[in-house]
Amino acid sequence: MAENRSIRNQFLTQLIIASSILLIIFSTMLYAFIKQSIYDELSQQLIKQARYIVQTFPDYKESEKIDAKNLKNALGITAKVIPAPHRFYSSIEWRERELEGKHYIELIYPYNFKEQTYLLMSKEITNVAQMLHKIFRSIVIINLISLILIVLYAFGLSAMLLMPITRLTKKLSSLNENFLTTINTRTLPEEFVPLGESINRLINRIQTFVKYQKELFIGAAHELKTPLNVMKLKNDVTLIKKREPEKYIEALQLANKTIQEMNQMISSILEIGRQEGAHFELPQSVDIIDFIRRKGEDFALLAKSEGKDLILDLQPDALVGSIQKTLLNQIVQNFLQNAVKFTPKGGKIVLKTRLLDDEKIKLEVIDEGPGIDENIDLFAPFKRVGNAPGAGLGLFLAKSAADAMGAKISLENRKDGHSGTVATLIFATKPQCDLPISSV
Repeated sequence: MAENRSIRNQFLTQLIIASSILLIIFSTMLYAFIKQSIYDELSQQLIKQARYIVQTFPDYKESEKIDAKNLKNALGITAKVIPAPHRFYSSIEWRERELEGKHYIELIYPYNFKEQTYLLMSKEITNVAQMLHKIFRSIVIINLISLILIVLYAFGLSAMLLMPITRLTKKLSSLNENFLTTINTRTLPEEFVPLGESINRLINRIQTFVKYQKELFIGAAHELKTPLNVMKLKNDVTLIKKREPEKYIEALQLANKTIQEMNQMISSILEIGRQEGAHFELPQSVDIIDFIRRKGEDFALLAKSEGKDLILDLQPDALVGSIQKTLLNQIVQNFLQNAVKFTPKGGKIVLKTRLLDDEKIKLEVIDEGPGIDENIDLFAPFKRVGNAPGAGLGLFLAKSAADAMGAKISLENRKDGHSGTVATLIFATKPQCDLPISSV
């Protein structure tokens, strides 16, 4: 049997079952209370008459019926002296019986201990039994009507509770990449505000992604079109008239240089495609500090060859966690490449890690470069600092990788009085949701 995945159906079922159980329990208790109250009243009447007979007429013999005139205000009560029902019986006993369609309640009460006789007090309760039957039937009818009302109320309540979800669904179904608008959480019930805020954060991320994708396509077209036009113009000028062989060689060399730059640009764009596939890479359990250390040692050799010093300040000494290695490698590599590129000869670069809590780690790359303009979104595609070579896609790729990891990435100038930039990555050492972990 297929599992019922409908929240509304589960809610309706549980509400109806719970309400039905409560109705049955309450009705049973009410009926039992009414019946017990009536029977207590009848019992008190019989006990009162029995005590009156014992105290007033102690000389009745066994099997002798007691004259009704000797009963005090005892309408419908009959009395008779009987032998002991069983041996050494010394307490009162109650019983109920039906005879010829009539109901009776009987009391056996000690009468003469010496002769071992008892009083059999009997009272017809046919009317009482009929009344209790009518009460029971009325309670059943009321319960059925109440159950129908509960079902109707449950349907209405479930529809009301699901109304915010319905509104959110309609809102999301009407969105597209060209008209993305956030949800007004002020109109949502308190319980749905966290869901609305989460959706808004997702919408903002989609807006940012769409914006960057558009900028990427426009930038790529511009970056490729410009060198092509320059190369074409240079070739056209060269072909207008005959020139010395050196001029043709110069034109070909310029064309090769432009083609090489275009190839680098295309390689960077292809890297974006490869990174999209890395977004779906399964996290791997590794020593994160050791992974970052090995990356830093590789770049330390590169920095040293350019007359720069890369210092590793990694704490703790070891930390095992589950990460997407390709994405983390993309970010660390970009941070270190930029730091080495912009730090002048003789300068220092610091690669630092600190544990923020049991599940988050902070990575910083601090350089001694010229710094950045913090008013520019350097994570947008084709954004360059100064006249530095490159396609301007490195930070864009790093930001995309950080978003895929659920990490926080930032870039700011140093605040310690020295020139330079601090590139920061704060990421979790465990997956943010349940994912299969690769042990490879």
